[in-house]
Amino acid sequence: MEALAVPIRTEADIVSARHTGRRMAAELGFSNSQLTMIATAISELARNVMTYAGSGEVLLELCDNGARRGILVIARDEGPGIADIDLAMQDGFSTGRSLGLGLPGARRLMDEFEIVSELGHGTTVTARKWASR
Repeated sequence: MEALAVPIRTEADIVSARHTGRRMAAELGFSNSQLTMIATAISELARNVMTYAGSGEVLLELCDNGARRGILVIARDEGPGIADIDLAMQDGFSTGRSLGLGLPGARRLMDEFEIVSELGHGTTVTARKWASR
């Protein structure tokens, strides 16, 4: 399946990315609780794109590594970047007015999680959730 790109510019775009990801993950037979976890992670990542970069996109794609199937979520922007990724991944840390649970929370909800960020050039977060066989 081709990756589906959801532009993130408004609150409605965050909702759209969340619903689209949940629908795609449902095709793989994830449980309701897993679908909620996936949708929440997508929502947190999309909100960070909008809050810190102003705009960007969330790419959603069903993936398969031969042994199992899952959903791939890539949130990317061309914003200011993250100065200290280790610090940003600590619960409670925020450069904005949030509780600082977005990135660390999304990491806990997904099976694989990676952040690549360059100051002045943006951030890409790649996350995967694998379906049980």
